[in-house]
Amino acid sequence: MKENFFNLNDPEQGILRELAAGVSTRIFPGDHAMLSVVRLDPGCESEIHSHPQEQWGVLLEGSGVRIQDGEEIVVSAGDFWRTPPNVTHALRAGPEGARVLDVFSPPRDEYRVKGIGVHAP
Repeated sequence: MKENFFNLNDPEQGILRELAAGVSTRIFPGDHAMLSVVRLDPGCESEIHSHPQEQWGVLLEGSGVRIQDGEEIVVSAGDFWRTPPNVTHALRAGPEGARVLDVFSPPRDEYRVKGIGVHAP
C-alpha cells in the first residue's frame, strides 16, 4: 500500500527532470493529475512556455517573480496561482531561491519519463 505515499523532501523519489540551468523538478504522475516539485537556485528562471494542461502552483519556500501571460507578479512563500491551458508562464527565483509544488491536470505525457527541458521528452 506504500506505493502511493511520497515525501516532498525525499530527493530520491519522483522522476527527475532538468528544466533549465539551476531549475530541476521531481515528477509524480497519477492517472488524472500530476505533481511536480520544482527547485530553483537563487536568481534562476524557468523557460517561458505554455502547454494544454491546466496548472496550479504553490510557492512552498523562497520568493520570486511569476511571469504569466506577459505580466510579472512578485510572489512569496504561501502564494499560489492558477495557469489556464495554453497561457505562457515562467518563474524567476528570488535571492534565496524557490521551491514550488505544481499540479497539472491532466498529466503531461512528456513528464512521465526522465528528461531535460519543459517540452522535450
